[in-house]
Amino acid sequence: MRVIRLAFVILLAVILISIAMANRGMITIGLLPANLGQYLGGTWSVTLPAFLALFLAILFGVLIGFIWEWLREASIRTEARRRANDVARLEREVAQLRDAHAAPSDDVLAILDNGTPARPVPVATVPATRP
Repeated sequence: MRVIRLAFVILLAVILISIAMANRGMITIGLLPANLGQYLGGTWSVTLPAFLALFLAILFGVLIGFIWEWLREASIRTEARRRANDVARLEREVAQLRDAHAAPSDDVLAILDNGTPARPVPVATVPATRP
């Protein structure tokens, strides 16, 4: 897999370098329409090599695609976060139920395990008989 990845990167580099070498001519890109540029003052244009303009356009398109996809998946991330919270809550509830049902039924074992009895000791409610 590593060899395939390396071969792909080398092929991509060769293609990009050949595109850059074939498009070395300078071009001027206007950032605003000519009529609007004169009202804002200055020249709103950039002169740069054609390959750089091409690469920047590709980079800009990829960036817009990433942002678009991130915004589209916001509801999916929210649902995943909600489900993860539900799973964590249910796991805590299962752990509490296991602890409650796994408690020893014998008071002596409960005292040895926890230091406290598993259930409260009943208090005598019937008064003692008189002799």
